[in-house]
Amino acid sequence: MSPAPFPYKLVATDLDGTLLRDDDTVSERTREALAAATAAGAAHIVVTGRAVPWTRHVLDDLGYRGIAVCGQGAQVYDAGAHRLLTSVTLDRQLAGLALSKIEAEVGPLALAASRDGVDGEVLFGPGYQVQEGLPALYLEDTAQVWTAPLNKLYIQHPGMGEDELVKVARQLVGNLVDIVMAGPGIVEILPLGLSKATGLSLAARRLKVKAAETIAFGDMPNDIPMFGWAAHGVAMANAHAELKAVADEVTTSNQEDGIAVVLERLLGAM
Repeated sequence: MSPAPFPYKLVATDLDGTLLRDDDTVSERTREALAAATAAGAAHIVVTGRAVPWTRHVLDDLGYRGIAVCGQGAQVYDAGAHRLLTSVTLDRQLAGLALSKIEAEVGPLALAASRDGVDGEVLFGPGYQVQEGLPALYLEDTAQVWTAPLNKLYIQHPGMGEDELVKVARQLVGNLVDIVMAGPGIVEILPLGLSKATGLSLAARRLKVKAAETIAFGDMPNDIPMFGWAAHGVAMANAHAELKAVADEVTTSNQEDGIAVVLERLLGAM
């Protein structure tokens, strides 16, 4: 009897808290498991909330040459050619209206923004707490945020956690824009209807792969649409409770090779 084939044609992985360990590296075990899945006929695709300028160096370090979905689904990026295939921008007038409505209810917010393009800067206004080590352009006047096309805005509140801010913002402006929590301290304003599932479906079409042939790995609420699209969603042990609640299974943490644990099990069944 011939061995069973690998059950998925596409392995979709989030980056932070999922594929990457806490030191922003990928373990040798996980690299080998992904390589084995690829050798067995599956494509690996990175699906991240990071915009392309914050993703390129990670992909280059991995030797990743395929398509990546970046910017919360806004950008489909050809990592081998270093070029954007598709890009969705945020309506700045609508985003400004949404921002003013939120601030009218909760008070001033700290603001950051991701500009469109392969080399688009990420702009940080006064008071925005940014993760160290990421490329950033600091602004004294947030009016500069609005002078060029954007993929998304980031908002922070001085006295409100990210889960509470997401809940309040969705109640206030959920009919204008999408609000997602992408990580600790990271709340984003996106074009209405945009999600990781949007970008993943576009990329999968290019690869001639269907949702029913996809396994997805993630750790944050912004991965929920991707899990809804894929046939099988795997949450990391370190994942947010909202994602675990909709996952098909929970693996070990990003620090404990959670992706490799699942892929090795699937490869072992072949």
